[in-house]
Amino acid sequence: MNLLPVAEAQDRLFGKAQHIASTETVPLAEADGRVLAEDLCARLTQPQFDASAMDGYALRQEDAPEPGAILKVIGTSAAGRAFGGSVGKGQAVRIFTGAPVPDGADSVLLQEDAEKLSDGTICSTFRVRPSQHVRPRGQDFALGEPVLPAGTVMDFSRLTVAAGMNYETLKVYRRPRVAILATGDELVAPGREPGPAQIVASNTFGIAALARGAGAEVLDLGIVPDDRAAITASVEHARTAGADVLVTLGGASVGDHDLVQATLVAAGMTLDFWRIAMRPGKPLMVGTLSDMHVLGLPGNPVSSLVCGLLFLEPLVRKLAGLPPSRREATALAAVALKPNEQRQDYVRARLTQSAAGEWLAEPFGKQDSSMMKTFARSDCLIVRPPHAPELPAGAPCPILLLRQV
Repeated sequence: MNLLPVAEAQDRLFGKAQHIASTETVPLAEADGRVLAEDLCARLTQPQFDASAMDGYALRQEDAPEPGAILKVIGTSAAGRAFGGSVGKGQAVRIFTGAPVPDGADSVLLQEDAEKLSDGTICSTFRVRPSQHVRPRGQDFALGEPVLPAGTVMDFSRLTVAAGMNYETLKVYRRPRVAILATGDELVAPGREPGPAQIVASNTFGIAALARGAGAEVLDLGIVPDDRAAITASVEHARTAGADVLVTLGGASVGDHDLVQATLVAAGMTLDFWRIAMRPGKPLMVGTLSDMHVLGLPGNPVSSLVCGLLFLEPLVRKLAGLPPSRREATALAAVALKPNEQRQDYVRARLTQSAAGEWLAEPFGKQDSSMMKTFARSDCLIVRPPHAPELPAGAPCPILLLRQV
């Protein structure tokens, strides 16, 4: 089987992915990052009354068109405690921000623009404009007004308006369920002492974090040995749990001890493709098992994480109804980059800024796919297309951001 170009592999995987249509209702406090499954229309009018935007005095604008107007203060209107009367000619009500503007008043004189006199009156020291410092009823939204359409991704500002519209719960699309299965006789869980020829399993935690960050619920199926029966049982567990995506870590190649692909095919998986023209991450497996996507990631930690960024994260976001992440950017090569071979290369690099404020991508010297430390210190991946010629220092190069810088 020929190596499949990265873009074609992505198109084939994402082309089969459909936004999950099932929904659930969650408390507003748990809706951050969720996708609305229905339009949100205002359940009340906001503000529900003409409200003062400032501390001052509510009055009739016609009584104080110019400085020097004398007005008698007849009461107070505060937030939560409205003035019960009406403002007449030559009268004013002391008012505070957010309080209802009394009947009869149409403007607010700022408190610093009013001089208190000894007889319970005030003298305006500044002209009052019509409707000055008054928030009219319904200025923000009106009862029944559609404010947030279905498909909106909830965030801090949208949660605030949903609460303001008097929503306690929201109907949202269900999160994709991602089951993660690590395989290999050589693996032990973190915290245990590795035996001879064993290593600590690390990939699960980074891949789970990627999946959760993309909007998924994660089911950790643990570590299973290189045993067909054990792998089959874990795959069945994923299916029973209703996983939308099964991610396997390691064992997807075709060596004597690589049993994942053959076991999955025997369980009914339709293999779409494997072996991608990329470095790191060539032994990537993609298929479907009934309606469950299967993504077999390489065992090397960096290969696994790079494939997770390129394939798992976008897949989960599409299933969740979320827009693609914005990792693509451009930087300047801090050093000359050698010509590339036939595979698309993803080079770990740190980002610095030049004196002119331009981003410079400087690759690490060692790029072995087992080196987790280098990945953790990287800010980005420099993308080198197949057969790319040498790139001189200072030339623009495409990058994938790994984190905010």
